[in-house]
Amino acid sequence: MKIHDDLAKEVTVTDLGDGRGVLYPVRLPTFHRVPAPVELTQLVRWFWIPRWNLAPGRTSRQQLLPFPASNLVVQTDGVTLSGPTSGASHRDLQGSGWAVGALLRPAGVTSLSDDPRSIRDDEVPYDAPGLHRDVVAAMSDDDEEAGRAAAVAAFVAWAGEHLATPGESALLANAMEDVIASDRGIVRVEQVADHLGTSVRGVQRLAARHVGLPPLAIIRRYRLQEAAQRLREDSTLTVARVAADLGYADQAHLAADFRRVLGLAPSDYRRDPDHAPG
Repeated sequence: MKIHDDLAKEVTVTDLGDGRGVLYPVRLPTFHRVPAPVELTQLVRWFWIPRWNLAPGRTSRQQLLPFPASNLVVQTDGVTLSGPTSGASHRDLQGSGWAVGALLRPAGVTSLSDDPRSIRDDEVPYDAPGLHRDVVAAMSDDDEEAGRAAAVAAFVAWAGEHLATPGESALLANAMEDVIASDRGIVRVEQVADHLGTSVRGVQRLAARHVGLPPLAIIRRYRLQEAAQRLREDSTLTVARVAADLGYADQAHLAADFRRVLGLAPSDYRRDPDHAPG
């Protein structure tokens, strides 16, 4: 479904920060990201708060290539735990609404799911009535800025009480995520194992226990996110240069990855980065 031109004028984008994972930024509703406080940085990457108010009959399709991670999300109708996705995803927004989510670090998942692989590509109810009550109350504030701040404060307080202090394995899983996310030269699981001083099998166990995706899928997700962002934001870069910079064997491999996950070629995405393919 294509977004209508006039709908694009009805949404605004603020405080995007890390733009990876957002395929069509113009479609975002009002959107804020708030970094986790120091005491939660090993458990939560950031809190994200979209709010939308669309004209009757309008639909905004949010197309994403999500971070390889799980999210704990509060909305008016309850709390859900969204597992990691194996590919791109979308959500259709209509009417008015909001959400307050926490993007979880690998160490943060352990307290909420015994096996994140079981919720891959799924969104399941999560029993947290106190969190739901406090966030809903905060988001009902007529002062949206004050409401956001209070909602995040409530989420931080709940997380501090309910997310377990990470152990050695969880912290090593965080280190795995950090090296994959920050080092564009990482294209093989063996490289991650070398960085962590462990075996390939050890990396595979960390990814299964704390992320729910194979480590190679995590690597490819970050590289593909970065490819899409660079194609969208820098028109001077050729597809071949992006492929080389991100460790793809050649342009054809990047194009194949794009088509497999996103359903279109890199050149088509670059040509019209504000709209979905028809």
